[in-house]
Amino acid sequence: MELISVIKYEGSNEVFVHKHPNEDFNFGTQLIVHETQQALFLKDGKIVNLFPAGRYTLQTFNFPFLKDLIKLGTGGENIFHAEVYFINMTTQMGIKWGTDSKVRLFDPASGLYVEIGASGNFNLRVIDSPRLVLKMVGTTEGLLQSEVMGDGVSYGTGKFKALVMNKVKSNIARIIKEQNINILEIDSYLDILSTELQASINVTLDEYGLVMPEFYVTSITTPDDDPNFIKLKQQFADRTLKVREEEVRKAEAEAAQSRKILEAQTEAQLKMVSAQGEAEAIRIKAEAEAQAYKMQAEAEAAEMKMKGYTYQQETARQVGLEAMQNGITGGSGAGGGSGAGIGDIASLGVTLGAMGGVINMTKEAMGPIMGSATQVGEGFGGVISGNTAAAAPAGWTCPSCGKTGITSKFCPDCGTKNPTAP
Repeated sequence: MELISVIKYEGSNEVFVHKHPNEDFNFGTQLIVHETQQALFLKDGKIVNLFPAGRYTLQTFNFPFLKDLIKLGTGGENIFHAEVYFINMTTQMGIKWGTDSKVRLFDPASGLYVEIGASGNFNLRVIDSPRLVLKMVGTTEGLLQSEVMGDGVSYGTGKFKALVMNKVKSNIARIIKEQNINILEIDSYLDILSTELQASINVTLDEYGLVMPEFYVTSITTPDDDPNFIKLKQQFADRTLKVREEEVRKAEAEAAQSRKILEAQTEAQLKMVSAQGEAEAIRIKAEAEAQAYKMQAEAEAAEMKMKGYTYQQETARQVGLEAMQNGITGGSGAGGGSGAGIGDIASLGVTLGAMGGVINMTKEAMGPIMGSATQVGEGFGGVISGNTAAAAPAGWTCPSCGKTGITSKFCPDCGTKNPTAP
């Protein structure tokens, strides 16, 4: 019998479990376990030791369990008998799956029954080597990736195909119902389906020392020629169209409301700007008028100062002129006689006296005015006293401006006082 001095496995990565072809080894044999492997020793179907990654020299003083495996060999050499399994601890990726028949489900959105198919892939990894070997490998030569789901998605007798099919068919309808998923929008929920199915399958896989770290539902096959499915699509299209129309109406209404609000705000702002403009215009006009009045007053004051008379004298001159032009120019009274002139003069005196009281003028300011009115009355006295109108006196000539025939105490043109008057 040929004995092996080195025990190792360097085969395909698609192998989950590999049983070493030899079962008899001599003491001092080297055991090499790679970083991604574990080595399991069995005797009579029972696990006697598990080796992690490393290099080992098999001796009884290092591994006491070998004493129970000693077998007296020919030639006086001591050998031991054991079954050695190498377990691949890497994650096997891209294992395909798919339903072998349609899954009948109830669509909660439409109340119709439809049949669908599902497919995808998953990744698989060993998490408990002893459990996997004892429950699945046994005395066989090992476990390959192709044995998990069979030779194809829809064919073969894979060890876990029945498990996956059962979990998918029994849970996909439940998940769609619980999540209230519309079958026409199911592609948007593939991640939810994948997560739920993965959790359900892993509960059973754990019993075999395996786990699916990832499980993917990549495609849902819908029955496009099924009358119920056609009706379902039409109902969904009608409902979607109505919802879209309502969204458009809502958007239009919101836009119209926003426009009205904007228009109202704009109108209010325009009115405010207009009111501010009018107020500013009034203020500017008032300031201009006040400035003009001030300039006019300053000009008049400068003119009076230049001519050498005061404001009171100018006021007296203006009143005298007004009296001469409006009330004391002669004419008949109500009775047709000459007494009307005297009444006018009296009225003028009364008026001037009242004016002085109203505007609180001083006696010095009112004196010249009253004197002018008196002189005007005296000048006309001769005319009023007789039954026949007499010729007006020749008057005096103003020494300042040269005006002649002046009968008043002050010159009506420049306001100069009669030099001969008391």
